[in-house]
Amino acid sequence: MSSAACIFCKIIKGEIPSMKIFESEKTFAFLDIGPLSRGHSLVIPKFHGVKLHDVPDDQLSEVLMVAKKIAVAQGLVDYNILQNNGRAAHQMVDHVHFHVIPKPNAEEGLGIEWPQQKADMGELGKLLEEIKSKM
Repeated sequence: MSSAACIFCKIIKGEIPSMKIFESEKTFAFLDIGPLSRGHSLVIPKFHGVKLHDVPDDQLSEVLMVAKKIAVAQGLVDYNILQNNGRAAHQMVDHVHFHVIPKPNAEEGLGIEWPQQKADMGELGKLLEEIKSKM
């Protein structure tokens, strides 16, 4: 999807209204209009990148700081910071975005299944070396 057709790029440009919390040269944050809980917010880089690896590092530097400030401003005790990449990983808008999702109780906020697997330590060691060699 091009940035011209992107809903988040249109929000950044002011073509679509939003409940803006914060804006700087590189970052934009607003309340989610389909919240999982009260205060659910989105923090996005202004640079249009579909997945995290599409966005230059210098365009991401402020995003987590803004997410932190939103959590602190709300006095959140329990919350999730969520960032999805690709449809299989539940990304619905093709522009990198970070969710700040308050978790006030068991019913509200993000619900997560965590299908943990038993790791083979030999395979884990090989994977470790492979990842380290490519960084």
